[in-house]
Amino acid sequence: MKQLILNGIWNINQRGKEKQYDVKVPGSVLSALLEAEAIPDPFDGRNEYLVREIFRNDYIFQRDFHVSEELLKEENIELVCEGLDTLAVIYINDKKVFYAENMHRTWRIPIKEYIEPGINNIRIEFLSVLNFIDNYVYKENKEVKYVAAGAMKGNQLVRKSHSMFGWDWGPQLPDAGIFRDIYLECWTGRRITDIEFLQHHRQAEAELQIKTVFSCTGTLCENQKLKVVISDKQTGETVAYKEDNLGSVLQCENTFTVKNPKLWWPNGYGQQPLYEVVISLLDIDENVLQEQKKTIGFRTLEVSREKDSFGKEFAFKINGIKIFAMGANYIPEDCVYSRITKERQDYLLECAKRANFNCVRVWGGGYYPSDTFYELCDEKGIIVWQDLMFACNVYDATESFLENCKKEVEDNVKRLRHHPSLGLWCGNNEIESAWSHWPDFQTETLNLKADYIKLFEHVIPEVMRKNAKDTFFWPSSPSSGGCFANPDDENNGDAHYWDVWHGQKPFTDYKKYFFRFCSEFGFQSFPDIKTIESFTKPEDRNIFSRVMESHQKNDAANGKILYYMSENFRYPAKFDDLIYISQILQGMAVQYGVEHWRRNRGRCMGTLYWQLNDNWPVASWSSIDYFGRWKALQYMATKFYARKTSSLIKDNHNIHLFVENETAEKVKWKAIIRLKDMDCKIISEVIKEGNTESFCSKEAIEMDLEKFCLNEYDTWEEKIFVESSVIFEDGTSTHNVEVLLPYKYMALKKPVIEKSAEETKDTFILKLKSNTFAPFIELKFEDADVIFSDNYFHLTGDVYEVEIKKQDILKGKFNSTDDLLQKLQVRTVADTY
Repeated sequence: MKQLILNGIWNINQRGKEKQYDVKVPGSVLSALLEAEAIPDPFDGRNEYLVREIFRNDYIFQRDFHVSEELLKEENIELVCEGLDTLAVIYINDKKVFYAENMHRTWRIPIKEYIEPGINNIRIEFLSVLNFIDNYVYKENKEVKYVAAGAMKGNQLVRKSHSMFGWDWGPQLPDAGIFRDIYLECWTGRRITDIEFLQHHRQAEAELQIKTVFSCTGTLCENQKLKVVISDKQTGETVAYKEDNLGSVLQCENTFTVKNPKLWWPNGYGQQPLYEVVISLLDIDENVLQEQKKTIGFRTLEVSREKDSFGKEFAFKINGIKIFAMGANYIPEDCVYSRITKERQDYLLECAKRANFNCVRVWGGGYYPSDTFYELCDEKGIIVWQDLMFACNVYDATESFLENCKKEVEDNVKRLRHHPSLGLWCGNNEIESAWSHWPDFQTETLNLKADYIKLFEHVIPEVMRKNAKDTFFWPSSPSSGGCFANPDDENNGDAHYWDVWHGQKPFTDYKKYFFRFCSEFGFQSFPDIKTIESFTKPEDRNIFSRVMESHQKNDAANGKILYYMSENFRYPAKFDDLIYISQILQGMAVQYGVEHWRRNRGRCMGTLYWQLNDNWPVASWSSIDYFGRWKALQYMATKFYARKTSSLIKDNHNIHLFVENETAEKVKWKAIIRLKDMDCKIISEVIKEGNTESFCSKEAIEMDLEKFCLNEYDTWEEKIFVESSVIFEDGTSTHNVEVLLPYKYMALKKPVIEKSAEETKDTFILKLKSNTFAPFIELKFEDADVIFSDNYFHLTGDVYEVEIKKQDILKGKFNSTDDLLQKLQVRTVADTY
């Protein structure tokens, strides 16, 4: 197998204009025109709307490439396009060879008859998807009226990332171009076209079945061999080896028994040992004709749907153990997909791992990430809930559309199914629920509802049965199993809960629900002030300015943040203080939900908050903003997603302390609840020692506050707070703080905070102490970006240490501890008014 790589510098021009620009492929219209400074930055101010209109034009990408006489001797030459976005007419030497119409597919196009020795030309004309949508003619009873929040009408007509047309967190920038690798593959005779792995586990051994499928043309398929080598990626040790003479077969099945395989576990439950499988096609002289490498992990991974006293559970079961899934929803990291590099993916997923994630959901309105994304999830132990790329839309299931979708799903299932991190496939995001009861969906025709059944409960499940035998398939999210059977059933399947936020219910509303698995819930905040400064001028820095509202895609959401602020905090004195308080609100909201559901482990078996990341600088539900800056929520997640953690819950005048143990061992602990005044003096305390069984949540201790309540007019609640500690047998500990009234009513004092710092070879160590209760301490630097070991924590009288690893100084530098302390900015709630 020979390859001719076509990545590199191409030329691009708008149809009808002579001006050409260089474009580095993988690349797009946006990446080229931004590099050439031919358009304004769409992320700045309100430029999004101006830049959006350039996509009413067609764009032409082209380049020359050289083909040798030797390459032309091969029987087969295919153009392989791993990512064409989206309506693409392909020409070789001015001859039309193909029309592609799906950015989610890998296209393989025979082109030998079109190329010649020497210089050749490839031209790809990307047609305007906006013009396509404007000119689309619906058939009778098939016109779709529904438009997803924040999106452009008609986005469902094109197999392109829906969120490129806008969403309630992203801009309307329907880019076009070659966003993944493009190359020629040339061969004679047999070629490996597919590899499938199936695992069967028995005590102390695993049986691995490998099915290799070939295509074969011409007469050179005889006298070839297939060699399979399985090795431990960490040690390099070969654990299995086999060679087969292929003869004329087009399919080869091998079964290997691996003794005592190292099992792959999610983050926090064990290690992530990986094995490399090298499959080589050899000629009679042992020369390698083609080689494919796949990384696998030995594990069993299923979704348990057992019936119980509550209904039917929904739980990931790994190597026989049911785990509590903890994580968030993932969206594309950028609007310009060629900017989604391995380095950015690695950073984001490492941040998820550091916050104790064991799962991410790849949401169905974006795209299927690159192979690198899943390789990183394999390495970091992050289970992938993989939506297919259908979300919040009504689809006209024509025969050509169904065939296109079928091939799309086949492509991606075959590409990704070997990854140990792949936890489940899900048919779509929220469409079953929408057809069940969303008011706007009820105005669509029954013909279109029938199309939903055809696509998501017949065509796609059939593809899955054939190609994804080892992976659980779920028809929609939320769902109780399909067929519109109460898809939002609290006691069956997964749930999306949005009454806190969209319904403006208080955080305490989470306590009313005991979902089996909550795969979406969330709360918005503004990004870091430095992120806001990247797209605003000083006069724009008001949450109701046109620019700030343009960087808020959820209708009236800035006002919603202000509403929740008014319920919980005093109105901030400055714009920057308002940003800070919004992030605290977001963290408090999500924490309340997660802690409630973890306390009910067994009934609820997973929480994935909305959302992990952003695709541009914006006010949104993310815990990490576009520039990779951690919001308060990301820091709080490191605690509420810890394997051993604790939580406080207030019930009238009783305070309850729970211990959550998501480990395989019983844990012993000492639990303390203290009632303190604003000067951090202890008024009362209760102490208890005990243990919590493995994979269990248990109430450890409670404190009755009724004796401190004098009468309903007394102000004692304004002047006290509750602090808890759980010290585990291994010396680790958790800490929680609860107040009895909203923070806006608390008699907080302006703190005096003592600060000192030490430096080691790899770390700066900060020590902080306050003379009064100082909730939600924020640490930051105006001219540096760092990840702290903790942030948005409470100072309650004791010295608190925070580490800054030098590798976590992402931007800026500190010449000494004095320099660090001089630059350090510290803020608490009492500083905001």
